[in-house]
Amino acid sequence: MIAMLGMYDMPALQPANDRLWALIRDHLGFGPDQLTRETDFWDVWQHPDLTFAQTCGMPYRTRLHGNVQLVGTPNYGLEGCPPGYYRSVFVARKNDPRDLQGLSNGTFAYNEGLSQSGWAAPMVHLEALNLCPKTILETGGHARSANAVADGQADYAALDALTWELLKTHSDLGASLREVGTTPPTPALPYITAIGQDTQGIARAVRAAIDDLNPQDRDLLHLRGLIAIPAENYLSVPNPVRDYAI
Repeated sequence: MIAMLGMYDMPALQPANDRLWALIRDHLGFGPDQLTRETDFWDVWQHPDLTFAQTCGMPYRTRLHGNVQLVGTPNYGLEGCPPGYYRSVFVARKNDPRDLQGLSNGTFAYNEGLSQSGWAAPMVHLEALNLCPKTILETGGHARSANAVADGQADYAALDALTWELLKTHSDLGASLREVGTTPPTPALPYITAIGQDTQGIARAVRAAIDDLNPQDRDLLHLRGLIAIPAENYLSVPNPVRDYAI
């Protein structure tokens, strides 16, 4: 059995994620004693003994659909988003006055090419505005993209809205970066389990665990509940049309 909550697991959040998983496991009555960390996401997501994990919308619609089951989608109570949805936030340096059109002539930092919030959503949004990054820089993570902008390696980036909130709270990036715009909301990062697992039972355990979580942990993780979003809602989210050769 394996479980991972690595999508929002910066050091400041790890103890709260551990306590969340302990509550889920208690309500389930089974599962690994500890969350898996320092393991490749794809190895976990595709593991035949996967009990519980969180993935991203783009990996789900492009590769995981049909090979895993949706458990539910956490509601993070994000501003401007329906329950269970999120969006990307474009950020630039505070001392850079350019708007999104001006920034598109520079370097765009992105975490990786199968990220919904870091790549697909911002590219689709730019395409709708007839804009295109002049150059792109792959960083390997949202925080790294934000740092690349802050350090001047890139001109702008698009961050998962929850990650942006977490970075403003747990780092100094909020002091050096500013919001330039946002993408339309799409379904947030879903919880998944392996084929053959009892999704309804796991969903009940997750809802009970969120209810039982102490208020400080619930606020730290921004958890407001669990939403049932159909697979079709994830599969209908568009991919970028342009070939960026990433």
